[in-house]
Amino acid sequence: MKSARPEIEVKNLEMAYGSYVVMRDLSFSINQGDVFVIMGGSGCGKSTLLKHLIGLLVPSKGEIYLKGEDFVAAEPEEKTAMLRQFGVLYQGGALWSSMTLAENVALPLEEYTSLSHSEIQEMVSFKLSLVGLAGFEDFYPAQISGGMRKRAGLARAMALDPEILFFDEPSAGLDPVSSRRLDDLILQLRESLGATIVVVTHELPSIFAIGTNAIFLDPETKTKIAEGAPKDLLEHCEDPKVHRFLTRSSN
Repeated sequence: MKSARPEIEVKNLEMAYGSYVVMRDLSFSINQGDVFVIMGGSGCGKSTLLKHLIGLLVPSKGEIYLKGEDFVAAEPEEKTAMLRQFGVLYQGGALWSSMTLAENVALPLEEYTSLSHSEIQEMVSFKLSLVGLAGFEDFYPAQISGGMRKRAGLARAMALDPEILFFDEPSAGLDPVSSRRLDDLILQLRESLGATIVVVTHELPSIFAIGTNAIFLDPETKTKIAEGAPKDLLEHCEDPKVHRFLTRSSN
């Protein structure tokens, strides 16, 4: 069931590095339970937008609201509490190479909870089993495949039971079979955990397989030029840039 108020509201957002404007006048909402896709060609600002949504970058202008609360203007303690609702899967998984998978997943639990060692170990095993990595607790990232590293990164992103999961190019570098498995896993987690998911990707199979809503960023006009469910945009959007993007070869 979707809440009456969006999970995230973006209003008149401008992103810039110094005097260089990346995107301007961005306004959109992300509803509870969405798999919300941020899409567009290379260099359009997809990952930059994600960094603004999770607080790594501060907007030049505009507002970001989390459940009606001003995320950008929040006091440090208040913002920390908001960030606890987020889980982030970075492009390469961003696992610590010197730690086992169990140690990687345990890190946020040790840092932000008062759980005992045995409770943390139990939680770690549960999270790894959710992503299909039961029995791999003592493996190091270098000992497993790229797809497994992505899944281990996802287990760590879920460690604190976040309400919103952010994925930055989750399928990047994966073969088609591993990519499809990850897409299936994302949908399973949305159903089982009730999480809202925000995905940055340019991979067409993933966009159509998992996206319930999307925005298209255009680097030429430096703003959003389309919004809607990916399959609806494919059928009804008349903008030639969006149509070319959604009908291009995925090879």
